[in-house]
Order: sequence, then structure tokens, then C-alpha cells
Amino acid sequence: MKLAINGGTPVRKEIFPAYKVIGNEEKEAVNRVLDSGILSKFLGSWKPDFYGGPEVQQFEKEWAEFYGVKHAISVNSNTSGLFSAIGAIGIEPGDEVIVSAYTMSASAIAPLVYNGIPVFADIEPDYFCLDVNSIEKKITKRTKAIVVVDIFGLPYDVEKINALAKKYNLYVIEDCAQAPFSHYKSKLAGTFGDIGVFSLNYHKHIHSGEGGVVVTNNDELAERVRLIRNHAEAVVEAKGETNLINMIGFNYRMTEVEAAIGRCQLKKLRPLVEERQKNVEYLHSQLKDIPALTLPKIRENCTHSFYVDAIKFDMSVAGISRESYINAVKAELAGTGLREDEGPLIGIGYVKPLYLQPLYQKQIAYGSKQFPFNSPYCESKLEYSKGTCPVVEEMHEKRLFTHELMRPGMEKKDLDDVARAFWKVWESKTELEK
Repeated sequence: MKLAINGGTPVRKEIFPAYKVIGNEEKEAVNRVLDSGILSKFLGSWKPDFYGGPEVQQFEKEWAEFYGVKHAISVNSNTSGLFSAIGAIGIEPGDEVIVSAYTMSASAIAPLVYNGIPVFADIEPDYFCLDVNSIEKKITKRTKAIVVVDIFGLPYDVEKINALAKKYNLYVIEDCAQAPFSHYKSKLAGTFGDIGVFSLNYHKHIHSGEGGVVVTNNDELAERVRLIRNHAEAVVEAKGETNLINMIGFNYRMTEVEAAIGRCQLKKLRPLVEERQKNVEYLHSQLKDIPALTLPKIRENCTHSFYVDAIKFDMSVAGISRESYINAVKAELAGTGLREDEGPLIGIGYVKPLYLQPLYQKQIAYGSKQFPFNSPYCESKLEYSKGTCPVVEEMHEKRLFTHELMRPGMEKKDLDDVARAFWKVWESKTELEK
């Protein structure tokens, strides 16, 4: 059967179902807020409304109860949550924070907001989270924290990394943007570090358009996150706050409308994740016999919430490159509703290793004098060159591809079309070899 990339008939021309999780509950909640006339109630001063309006406070209460934590603090994005978390733990100029090179850029940029230094560690070749051995090699006397990322939906190596952090007296900040309702043993991801951060951006498992949540069981860290969220510098005197480190505040506040939507979405989180897991299980059962594909491994005692399905490709087995194979698969499939202009939701690699971005290559963050990289505060030799994280580079350049064609809304017939596309290209790969 001639491949579509060579002019043949594609497996599927019909657009795949949209991932659409907003329903009547959210519409009613938004109307309730609109009817109240209170779209936001935050004040950047030490008054009762410093903590926001009724929807925000109720959303935070419900999130804390769902996750079994003492504190949940709403913010306007996962990014601002990471920035607040880094500020709350007291990062100072020149303090080093170990971060992943294979994640969204904000996870690594957070230390720079406070003139800290991002130090990149490598990832696990099977799970793609930070590798504990690589982390330990990067620890110096200036290391203050580790930002772990539950990448693609799988929790990090909780026991080993937390033990390492305890050994060196480091904070652990868990970026759980991609792994809501993943578990390690009986505990939910996002609750394993000193601070956890979640995303409610529109392409996550659940969303409020934009938004995020910071969780912690530490009373002091929770209050410092709340201060940074809402104009700390204007509040500390009246509040009686004496620790002024990083008490330059921002406006990271969530609106009442977003909070109302978030409350509805939180109730849908479990079934939405379980449907992803069911779809992935079925799709993997159809793909498992393609010799060049290594399907995702799930860490022992963990569950995976599959933000994306991350699969490794072995060129030595296939006889063709990953790019040739995936481009041919994409030619067999259609786009997805609400994201039609993106084409089939399959990506080669994930993100370019972060240390290869211009920011790190030129070491320019604040001003033209390379601050804080080239300053008396930066005491370590910075490793941002090619080869810094070999596993990251191998995965990105040669092995990994991801797809989103398993989201809720995809039915068995849709998953069958995805599997047929992968198999069609595999069985006709001699066309690509030529």
C-alpha cells in the first residue's frame, strides 16, 4: 500500500475529536460569578481581601482537600507558581538550583528571576525525569534547591532524590504541570517535595484558561508564596513580616472567574486521567509489536497521567531515521479539532535542550554585562556547552517522539486509525529506505 507521503491514500482524512472539557457546569459557575459582580477581590494591601475573593478561597480549600495538603495557593500560571516557590525558599544571587534540561523553559528560568544560577542535570533514559546520579554530580556548596519535573505525566524518583536532598540540606520543588493525579504509592504527585506547582493552562489535563496552584505543608513557605503573589513589598510592614528576603511582590493573582472554572474542573480530574490511561493502554496493545518502538516504562509503584505519550524509536532496528518514520506517519493522519492548524499532534523530540538556548549560550539575562552569570556571585564553572547532558541530547536528536492522540474524546475507532498509520508506515518502510 503506497504511503501517503509518497502520494498514496492516507489512513485518515477526518479531523480527530477535540479535547474539550468545558461543559455546562463551568458555564453556570461563570454566570454565577458574573451575576455576583465580583470578578476579582484581591487587594495589594494588608486587609482581608489580600487573600482574594470567595471563589479563589474556596477553590484553594477544595484543591488542598483533594491533594491532602495544608496549603493550596492559586496563581495565574504554573510559571508564576515556580517563580513564587523559588522566591519563597530564599534563593539569593549566586545560589545554584539544579534543573532539568528537558522541560518547559520556565522550570529552569525560575532561579534567574532572583539572580540564582540554573545548573542542568541529565535525565533518566527510561523515564525522562531528572537522574539522581547526575544531580549528585552537580551539587556544590552553592546549591540551594532541586527543581524536579514530573515530565510527560510520570512522578520523579521520589525516594532517591528526596534522600539526596535531605543529605545535602536542599529544597525540592516539584513541577507537576504535566502529572496531575499521577501517584507514587498512595500519594498524589505534586505533594512529594517541599513545594509542588500545578498548571491550569488550556492544553493541560484540566484548565481554567490560564492558572496554576502551589501546594505545600510548610506554613512559612505558604505565606511567603502568598506574599510574593500579591505585592509583598506593600504588605510586609502592616502584616508584621520581618523576613524581607525576596519580598518584592508581583501580581500573580487568579481571577474569580478562573477559580470558579477551576473548581468545576477539579471534579473532572480523576475521570479525565483515567480515560487517558485507558486509551494509552489500548493504543499500546496495538503498537507493542512494532520492533523499532519502545513504549513508555512506568516507574515501580507509580501511575502515569500521560500528558503526552512519549515513545522511543530505534533507528538501528528500523533502518530509517526517526524523522523519516514520523513524518510518514503524520502524512497518514489528520489534525485535531480546535488545533487543526497544527496538523497531526505528533512531535519529533520534545524541546531543544534548554542550555542550548541563546540565553545560556550567550549567558545574558539582566543587562548587557552577563549578570548574574559573569558576576562575583557566580562561583562555579558553568556547563552549558553541547554534551552537557548526553541523554537529553540523544533523546531529543535521535530517539524520542511524542503524541497526543490518546486524549479523552478519542474513541476506539480513532485509536485504531492511529495504530493503523504507525503499522502502515512500518510495513511499507522500504519506500522510505529508497
